[in-house]
Amino acid sequence: MNQNLAFADYAVFIIYFIAVTTYGYTVYRKREKNEHDAKAYFLAEGTLTWWAIGASLIASNISAEQFIGMSGEGFFLGIAVAAYEWVAAIALIIVAVWFIPVYLKNKIYTMPQFLKTRYNESTALIMAVFWLFLYVFVNLTSILYLGAVAINGLAGGEYLHAIMIGLAVFALLISLGGMKVVAYTDVIQVAVLIIGGLVTSYIALTTVGEYFGVGSDAIAGFKVLMREAPEHFKMIIPEPTATSSQNDINKYLTFPGIMSYVAGIWIINLNYWGCNQYITQRALGADLQTARTGILFAGILKLLMPLIVMLPGIAAYVLYENGHLPQLVGGKDGAYSAVLTFLPTGFKGLSVAALTAAIVASLAGKVNSISTIYTLDIHKKYIQKDATDRGQVNIGRYAVFAAMLLAVLFTWNDVLGIGGVGGFTYIQKYTGFISPGVFAMFFLGMFWKRTTGTAAIIGVISGFLLSVLFNEFAPALFGNETLLYTAYANGKGGFEIPFHICMGLSFMFTMLLMITVSFAGPKVNPKAFELDSEMFKIKPQTTVLIVITLLIIFALYAKFW
Repeated sequence: MNQNLAFADYAVFIIYFIAVTTYGYTVYRKREKNEHDAKAYFLAEGTLTWWAIGASLIASNISAEQFIGMSGEGFFLGIAVAAYEWVAAIALIIVAVWFIPVYLKNKIYTMPQFLKTRYNESTALIMAVFWLFLYVFVNLTSILYLGAVAINGLAGGEYLHAIMIGLAVFALLISLGGMKVVAYTDVIQVAVLIIGGLVTSYIALTTVGEYFGVGSDAIAGFKVLMREAPEHFKMIIPEPTATSSQNDINKYLTFPGIMSYVAGIWIINLNYWGCNQYITQRALGADLQTARTGILFAGILKLLMPLIVMLPGIAAYVLYENGHLPQLVGGKDGAYSAVLTFLPTGFKGLSVAALTAAIVASLAGKVNSISTIYTLDIHKKYIQKDATDRGQVNIGRYAVFAAMLLAVLFTWNDVLGIGGVGGFTYIQKYTGFISPGVFAMFFLGMFWKRTTGTAAIIGVISGFLLSVLFNEFAPALFGNETLLYTAYANGKGGFEIPFHICMGLSFMFTMLLMITVSFAGPKVNPKAFELDSEMFKIKPQTTVLIVITLLIIFALYAKFW
């Protein structure tokens, strides 16, 4: 008990914990007959329904970096950060229509398997090892750190390590049951995070309304936000000029206006939703129509996310600027936790449950993907080729424990410096070092038959090296000169190129290099995927979902452009 959380808050949270674990155990018991079936453990036996796939995609995607990091960017940038979510909805349409048919037709169950089938074993092994490091040391650590910091702030500020361990253990309890348990508990998790998130946004708006004398009206509170912070309701961050403040320059560095839409934000989303084991695994065990419907359902849910994870950040900004929030613990990443302090007793518990649901679902989904890649693409192929189904399941569980333990150890004292750069930016920027090369390799591998294995290896390596060049060395080489971009002072005595622009440049040069290398190779590639028009045909109900999603996105951009 402490000054922030009351008994009713703890009661709400405990009810949530019991509901999730009980339901998870029930799902586990139903598949207990397949306890040692590797396909059942890693791919949910191919029995996930469309609504389970969609809910699991969102529950795995929305985590601490959204609730805490994106809310912080809402505080700093405003509605422009919603582009990550709304472009993601379009990316999900692209994945559902064009990417998933390629995976399912070729019976792809893991992303390294795709690379082996399409290119060669060397490419698959390189990327399998890389993905393991990325998932453990960027994704798991950032989710665990940001989530623990946020909940710790509400719990009195003295329980960081205990909360960290609690989140890890909770996620382990779910993930050890395999993909089916993870996916179906995600249905509860996504319901909790949406309801809790909407309640938090509603109370944030009514709080703003009360402080500005327009009453406890959420719509009136939203109008106050637009009146008090009009610059926070523009989708395009203006390019800095010679007279721009450092704050305006920093905003452009984070989201460089129209240039973000040229390449960077598309590379981020298409790589994340279409070439990422952590995400695609939910759909790879289903039939095409079920997978498509589930992915499109996730796309529609994505449209709600800015309302849940970004709007509280803008509310925190307006309250802070007008003296109603005396301080933000942890800088902009403290915006969401600051808003939670306005919630009445009981509702704080619901919001903490929503935040915990997002964190635990993402942790469980991530370690499940880690165990799948390690077991199927490394252990069975290179260490124990004769591993039985029972052996594979056991190895998968050991991998779950090992991954979570490493994440806790590296997060314990913020070894990676996550808190120093802001969680959302940390993930976007450092996964962006490899996204251009990986996406180029997948995109050309799917849709251009002539792409060779040599081009794939060169592409993924050059994509990373080019990202390092543009992010770390090009600013120092060119200073404030203009090349294909403009470098802006970062306030630390040097220059910095917006990482979205770096990603676009890296992707462009990587594609050119891969195409050149492929043209130098054989004209006929026996490993190329056979594509036909039947693969990409969509049913009328699928078309309706696509049209509805696109119309909503168009209306949102028309309003805030």
